[in-house]
Amino acid sequence: MSRLPSGILVSAMLRRANDAGGFGTVLAKGDPQAGAVLVVAVEAGESRLFERGIGPDGRVGLIDSTPADDLTGYWRRRRLRDPDLWVIELDIPDSQRFAAETLCAD
Repeated sequence: MSRLPSGILVSAMLRRANDAGGFGTVLAKGDPQAGAVLVVAVEAGESRLFERGIGPDGRVGLIDSTPADDLTGYWRRRRLRDPDLWVIELDIPDSQRFAAETLCAD
């Protein structure tokens, strides 16, 4: 089964967050077809990073990629190595669930 293009997944995630009363924005635009998506999840003033990956159980899931410090510097360095990477910020309660439902749905 083929996956939806990254640009469509990002658009759907932002639309869903907006429809639920939250806010989402593109911090860095990646490849519209196959770019990976890094989500900056903001809740109660605290930010965490999540991305689609393979979990310890071997299944596709949302992986916490939050660095110990300098979250913005981390994703900017990732973009230098991977210019196809999308960076999306979601400011909504349970933003991790929103990201997982969009990025990890089969």
